[in-house]
Amino acid sequence: MKLNNTFFFFYIIAVLSVVSSLNGKELVIWISSFQDQVYYEQMGELYSKTTKKDVTINVKAYGFREMPDKLGVAVRTGQGIPDIVQLDETFFGVFLNEDSPFVDLTKKVKNSGLDKDLHPKRLDVFTYKGKIFGLPQSLSAMVLYYRKDLFKEYNIKSADLKTWDDVAEIGAQLQKDQGQRLMALDGTLFDVFLRQKGSDLFDQKGNFLPDEDKALEVLEEFAEMSAAQITVMPDRGSIFDPVFFSGDLETGEVLCVPGADWYGLDLFQQFAPGMKGLWGMMPLPTWRNEKGELGPRTATFAGQGLMICKGSKKKADSWDFIEFVMKNKEANAERFVQGNSFPAYKPSWTDDRLLAKHEYFEQSIGELLVELSKEIPPVVVDPRRPQAIFLMQENYFGSVMFGALSPQDAIKQYKDAMKNSKR
Repeated sequence: MKLNNTFFFFYIIAVLSVVSSLNGKELVIWISSFQDQVYYEQMGELYSKTTKKDVTINVKAYGFREMPDKLGVAVRTGQGIPDIVQLDETFFGVFLNEDSPFVDLTKKVKNSGLDKDLHPKRLDVFTYKGKIFGLPQSLSAMVLYYRKDLFKEYNIKSADLKTWDDVAEIGAQLQKDQGQRLMALDGTLFDVFLRQKGSDLFDQKGNFLPDEDKALEVLEEFAEMSAAQITVMPDRGSIFDPVFFSGDLETGEVLCVPGADWYGLDLFQQFAPGMKGLWGMMPLPTWRNEKGELGPRTATFAGQGLMICKGSKKKADSWDFIEFVMKNKEANAERFVQGNSFPAYKPSWTDDRLLAKHEYFEQSIGELLVELSKEIPPVVVDPRRPQAIFLMQENYFGSVMFGALSPQDAIKQYKDAMKNSKR
């Protein structure tokens, strides 16, 4: 009898669990980073616990380029559309057609106060024609990561590298005296440098390379430094390749590399854990303007945003979760602590966890990023921006750096390729 009662008790518990799950709501979120899956699953639990809402967050993680492809198929077919997507800003323009698949969040953002609390330059990245379609989760500010031990050995001070002219001068001397290459870079950095120079890939009217002279200057300067073995491309062409970390960086082939906040928080610790304490962070070298004033010592690169799909039947619940993730103190802190990125939500910047000395770099990442946040130049959003980014990255930048194509020819071919592309 006791056994039967016990069985009946567990049976009732199981039934109630099933009924509870059926009564509860499920939000499906697609993310473009496997590293973020744990974070979003934890945020789902934190959201339910904090709000007391019976909501399950079903997280599906895909690759950086795979997720936009899957989303495109889902939108075209109308099948399997998620409620929320985490999309990198690099691919945002792909979905800026006449009928964007994302919900216009402008009113909700303003009513929530997020239009003032999110960094304006980051919010602009997911805004098009006055409509806010996504909310940025990361500041994505660029810094220069450098080998503290080797800088000391070669008697280089971080303050010596204020401008790209300084990089050329010190790099030339380093190559002459020691045969040592200074910096690694790749084609993903072209538009970063262009924005530091005060231009961009597009202007507000949609004109491509509105300041062609500045675009040419960027390629010419780095081509000269590449020919002199001051700045070099990794053997496999990418500063994001795990082999680059275990090869060029661990062996001291180069002394520094530009990267966004998440580059240090995530990739360095994932691919070079044994180099803890050897790397530091400093502002990017920049250019001086006509008055001799330093330009912005940073720019932004990539970074994820959260959007709600028009095909979702749970738009209100989706917004509630997104607003929670954006505003919640623990959600912002965890995103940083787990090595994802530094948040774009300004009120979180006073959190001691974000400002504390980071054990890998032995300095406060947060303090440097808050300082540089005031200098972030704008990004002009255009539907053709993804194509422009990848064309330069894959077809032209490396060819110029390796001397296979002159900067002038590269710009001409670049413009022709974009002219022949569909808007």
